[in-house]
Amino acid sequence: MPNEAANNEQTFLISLLKATYQNQELYPILQDNLSKLNDNLALMLRKWVSDRFAKEPANAINIARVIVKLSTTIQSFEQGNPAINLEIAIAGYETVLQIYNREKFPKESNIVQQALITAYQQRQHTLSKTLGELQQQTVQTQTQIKIVTEQLQQELQQANLQFKDLNTIIRHFKQQAISSDSTSLITELHDLKQRQIRLEEFTNTANDLPKIEKFNTAIFYDIENLTMGRNEPNLNFSLKQIQTDVEKVGMVNKIAIQCAYADWSDSRLRLLKNQIQELGIEAVQIFDYSHKRNAADMQLAIDVMELAQSRPTLEVFVIVSGDGAFAALAKKLHEYGKSVIGCAYEGQMNRVLKSVCDRFIPIPAPQVKIEDIQVTEVTEDNLFNDEIFVKTNKILQELQQNSQQASQLQKAGISMSQIHQILRNNIPDFDEKWKKYNSKFTNFIKRIIEESNTGLDISNNKLIWKEKLNTISHGSSKKAIKGLNNSSINLKEIAVTAKV
Repeated sequence: MPNEAANNEQTFLISLLKATYQNQELYPILQDNLSKLNDNLALMLRKWVSDRFAKEPANAINIARVIVKLSTTIQSFEQGNPAINLEIAIAGYETVLQIYNREKFPKESNIVQQALITAYQQRQHTLSKTLGELQQQTVQTQTQIKIVTEQLQQELQQANLQFKDLNTIIRHFKQQAISSDSTSLITELHDLKQRQIRLEEFTNTANDLPKIEKFNTAIFYDIENLTMGRNEPNLNFSLKQIQTDVEKVGMVNKIAIQCAYADWSDSRLRLLKNQIQELGIEAVQIFDYSHKRNAADMQLAIDVMELAQSRPTLEVFVIVSGDGAFAALAKKLHEYGKSVIGCAYEGQMNRVLKSVCDRFIPIPAPQVKIEDIQVTEVTEDNLFNDEIFVKTNKILQELQQNSQQASQLQKAGISMSQIHQILRNNIPDFDEKWKKYNSKFTNFIKRIIEESNTGLDISNNKLIWKEKLNTISHGSSKKAIKGLNNSSINLKEIAVTAKV
């Protein structure tokens, strides 16, 4: 009955949202429905919120407040599965950031960002705790296997000694021609041989058991170095490929910790979010206090030295950066008996850092994307072939065909902020694509209107019908003519009126 279960979960989600909106106590509801607090609820919450934002953009802010309140409550709920509760809360926070952008809602955006960072840290703590328990179990299992193997080897040695003694006795009795006793001794010798064979087979089996590799590696990503700066960050690299290349190095067994340092509130880095989540990388939020000091480098070095002292099982430290400042960090790690792997773009890694690393993994030099081409390279000929131009023009035409939105265009017009939100909801990465024209949003829309002849215009920061603008202008002209006919004015006044 999958459909019935899904309907029940959706009904439960709606009841939670209504109770949150009405300021009801949520803990009793959660306690009575612990079985419904699962991964499906997190996925359902993401889908429901995204659908509501798309269908009800005018009500998006109110919906966002309810989602933040619900996520905060579930994050602090101690019953059920804490890990799943965190995933539900994270789903709510991440979807709300679609609305709470830093430009329009800086306060709300910072609150949600901090809550999301706390949830990420809690999830990392839970994962680290689980990994620690598994590692402890692994060590205990290896110890038990070692003890059993040693016991078997001792028994095998004893059996070999007994076998040698019996061989000596048999040779002695054969010389004395005592056939009856020799027969019993031969039988006993045969049994001992069989026992020896079984012990050897068991020992070989124990030795052939797969060795459990330990988590001995930590990777630290300097995202600002990978993006080659902040002004125009390059995102044409693969964290997955970097991790794969690291795992191929012989000294690396398993990766225990991965941390990526950046100002994750920068909306341009959200393209890395899927890779971060998929690879289990902890996103460490960094706020630079001065543009002359790299706070990410400082925090990375502090975390590395702390782990080098507190985690003796970590033997390999991977620094994904070509910054020469990390050369001193690599030397200090060597003093602690740790191995260091450097990873950076080919030809852009500091030679001193490369020389002190035990291994170096090159990253292919980034290729310039089409999206990175400056606006000066966009000509009138290729404007009509631009994907963002075509999609925006199509949505503007759909506004004219929609009865409700067409009525708004004819009466009061639709504000440019609403037009911006509609385009963002319908075009993936809209802001990144139109900003390459290096102009204001209003000028961008005005250019599309002029090029495509959509029958629209912009007046008082609103999108309206051209017919309405013409009507307004025509009415004003009639009033002006009527005033000229009904009053006595001089030529100077006529000239001023005409100019206006």
